Amino acid sequence: MHYSCFRKTPLAVAIAFACTYALTACTDASDSPYASQHSNDIWPYIESPVGLNDELEARITELMGGMTLEQKIAQMIQPEIRDITVEDMRKYGFGSYLNGGGSFPNNDKYATPEDWIALAEAMYKASIDDSLDGSSIPTMWGTDAVHGHNNVIGATIFPHNIGLGAANNPALIEEIAAVTAREVMVTGIDWVFAPTVAVAKNLRWGRTYESYSENPAIVRDYAASIVTGLQGEVGVDFLDDQRVISTVKHFVGDGGTTDGIDQGDTVVDEQTLFDVHAQGYVGGLGAGAQTVMATFNSWNGEKIHGSHYLLTEVLKEKMGFDGLVVGDWNGHGQIPGCSNDNCPQAANAGLDIFMVPTDAWQPLYYNLINQVREGIIPQERVDDAVRRILRVKMRAGLFDKPSPANRPFAGRTELIGAAEHRAVARDAVRQSLVLLKNNDQLLPLNPQQRILVAGEAADHIGQQSGGWTISWQGTGNSNEDFPGGTSIYQGIADQVEAAGGSIELAADGQFNERPDVAIVVFGEQPYAEGNGDIANLDFQRGNAIDLALLHSLREQGIPVVSLFISGRPMWVNPELNASDAFMAVWLPGSEGQGVADVILRDAEGNVQFDVTGRLPFSWPATPNAEQTLLQLGMGMSFGDADILDGALPEDMGSELETEALVVFERAVQQPWLLELSSSGSRSIVASSVQALRAIRTETFDDRVQEDARRLYFSGEEEAGFSLVTPFPRDLRAYDTEVSALSVTLKTERTVPENVQFNLYCGENCNVSTNIAAELAELPENEWQTLKFSLSCLQEAGFNLAQVGSAFGLSTESAWQVSFNDIRFVPEVAEGADTICIGNE
Repeated sequence: MHYSCFRKTPLAVAIAFACTYALTACTDASDSPYASQHSNDIWPYIESPVGLNDELEARITELMGGMTLEQKIAQMIQPEIRDITVEDMRKYGFGSYLNGGGSFPNNDKYATPEDWIALAEAMYKASIDDSLDGSSIPTMWGTDAVHGHNNVIGATIFPHNIGLGAANNPALIEEIAAVTAREVMVTGIDWVFAPTVAVAKNLRWGRTYESYSENPAIVRDYAASIVTGLQGEVGVDFLDDQRVISTVKHFVGDGGTTDGIDQGDTVVDEQTLFDVHAQGYVGGLGAGAQTVMATFNSWNGEKIHGSHYLLTEVLKEKMGFDGLVVGDWNGHGQIPGCSNDNCPQAANAGLDIFMVPTDAWQPLYYNLINQVREGIIPQERVDDAVRRILRVKMRAGLFDKPSPANRPFAGRTELIGAAEHRAVARDAVRQSLVLLKNNDQLLPLNPQQRILVAGEAADHIGQQSGGWTISWQGTGNSNEDFPGGTSIYQGIADQVEAAGGSIELAADGQFNERPDVAIVVFGEQPYAEGNGDIANLDFQRGNAIDLALLHSLREQGIPVVSLFISGRPMWVNPELNASDAFMAVWLPGSEGQGVADVILRDAEGNVQFDVTGRLPFSWPATPNAEQTLLQLGMGMSFGDADILDGALPEDMGSELETEALVVFERAVQQPWLLELSSSGSRSIVASSVQALRAIRTETFDDRVQEDARRLYFSGEEEAGFSLVTPFPRDLRAYDTEVSALSVTLKTERTVPENVQFNLYCGENCNVSTNIAAELAELPENEWQTLKFSLSCLQEAGFNLAQVGSAFGLSTESAWQVSFNDIRFVPEVAEGADTICIGNE
């Protein structure tokens, strides 16, 4: 969706957000010193092992000769399973469709493999049914299986890419990709949107964990391995019954945006774009990758979804890519002058398939048809796109294979999370670990000791798996959502108990029997794209609970082993100082016992597995990463001398600005949770759509994918929602005279006479007041930002030392309201209006 930085709007905050996340609309390409300096001599021709086949091309020509314009445009449309029906597929004959992260058949998080197959079968049969659209071309289903078949309950979840980069083992990557392909084939899906071959250059980027390394050579080699693992080897098992179509993404420069802003602007010269950010395409296309996904970001001010130079002149013509280019989630709508449902510019730039979730697919379909008829989009461009789409389908055998439910792997549910698959993942965990500190050779531990395992992340498979795990953001998952999986704690406990030692789990470190050693598991909460962007790399970010736990244990004379879960290196100098041993475990996935294999000796006292992982990214010495603490490639094996010299400085270097505490931005930000309530019943929202008696919520696309929430109140009984946290947040550092709670919302029905604004701050501590009058003054169906003075809230009894909820509304009436941004801001703009409310 295109936003102009100069349109009139009452929402200055919305403008700022739009300008941040749609930089093409707000950045003049001429501002870049590299703008318009194109030199495609930089780009090599990549010899694909697949090659063109005259017989296949003739078959395509014959098929296209009988296709109508409507049938051709349908091949270029890729809707999402939440937005289409089987009847839509029968009527339009879409060339492909997808499930987004956190999207499931029947909108059921617990959909079984049989449910996935049933939907694949129904969509396939509808696509080849020519009774309505006259077309019998088979459709294909694409999914984000980015670290295993991660949308499916019970699947094997591998370490995220950053951990695999630490292993630096291309053969392992190929094996992981082959396992992933098999589990995907079980559910009848044809196409995987992987690998991500970004070279992350700023650790603040929330997708850093999707990057294998800051070293382009590692990314290049891994791209070739994972493409081969997913698709098979040409001339051997290429796209056979065990293989799926792969996607090298996101072309190009997604890891290089200024300040690590997701979907931002990568300002580099063309040589750097190739040398650093395009090496994954050298490896991936060289292995025969059949699809490439365009990136959300801009290059020197130009949105790449609309770049004819990069998509056509470079990728297709100079590099010789003969597969298809698919867009990212409504990425075409971010091109200046475009919207999600109207964008001829993307087709003309070289986009072959529009990924168009939401109900925008239907007007886009008809707009594209009309634009071809009017000559805005040349017929030759459409024919080129359709030829590429059909070429990939024929190479994948989709015209010749049986329907999804009748393919060899379909329904073999014993392969989902199979023991041999989990063994590969467990080995990947072992190889991914990086040891940064090991005073007095504390590790590996004797399992026959008394061992305490502490930390909120110790027994939390969801946290150790990170984003893109069942749900898009990886949030809202419990251990029960990972049947067959093993938490880090459980993996340690199994081995300790088998060796005759004793083990105690106490998240808060309050043990019953004094341990010989404590293992503390802590780190980042799950997040995915956008939501993971941060202002600096300070891990604590005002919340020193984990550090306090480390200090408490060491003050009692207990040796401490820290296992740090994260999607990137972070500034953890205080935590390093408070640890006797410190290991980066990244995001290991569902097989936590791989950690135990390395940190514990066997019952006879032998080392089971040495530490072989090395840093795939340099480790920062300051929160702003102005200096480097540990270089790329560093790490220790058992017996090595320490690579850190004594106590590390704990001052943060250059002064950090007081930051806003973000509660909701695109999605609920951890540790906050969205809670629904209805006449005493409560539930935490764990899905994109969820209901509780008289209240229902769903996500929707405002500016980007699923970045806003809508709440429906039925009026049948009192109901409400609240943004809550499992442990209180201390906001006493905020200057209450100038700080505020900022909420961006829009009312979508007449405001009832009573709408309670609710905050909670501990037992017998809350604020609850009717703000219907303030809401009624807002224009309906327009985003507005309300700023509630923290000074007034404090005077009303809101205890800033123990903030338990950030914002909540409740009513007994039928109503509808949406929000897209909630945060505590340290300072409001001078002259900005704030709302002063008190307790009733």
